Amino acid sequence: MLVRLLYASRAVDVIGGALLDTVLTQSQRHNADHGITGVLCAYQNGHVFLQALEGARDEVNRLYQNIVADPRHAEVTLLHYEEITERSFSSWRMGRVDLNRVNVGTIMRYSAYTTLDPFSLSGRTALALLMELSTTTTVVSRPEAQR
Repeated sequence: MLVRLLYASRAVDVIGGALLDTVLTQSQRHNADHGITGVLCAYQNGHVFLQALEGARDEVNRLYQNIVADPRHAEVTLLHYEEITERSFSSWRMGRVDLNRVNVGTIMRYSAYTTLDPFSLSGRTALALLMELSTTTTVVSRPEAQR
């Protein structure tokens, strides 16, 4: 059974390019081995993560438990969880959206402010935003070659 999980968290330290690259590389390796796909959204030099994970229920749940326990995250908040019949983010072992490069109008369509605060969004709204971002050119990092 496939599931989709969407969560938000605050980074304990500022999210810089090196941290994002490390997270992305680790995620791509891990996710390829565990059948997980998804997309990560973050502001560089900020503190906010918004991430969707898709895959087998046990694998996604185990990964989410690891994220909750990861000391780099604080305020990990489950926004949305559902059983799915097909993946929406199947093109990425883990794609990345640099929220600094997203058109402000896109964020304003789903948010009360020009800077995205995923903690203020409903799960369905956050998922709709991710769906839009994944179908535009705002995904700035594609996965390594698929296995």
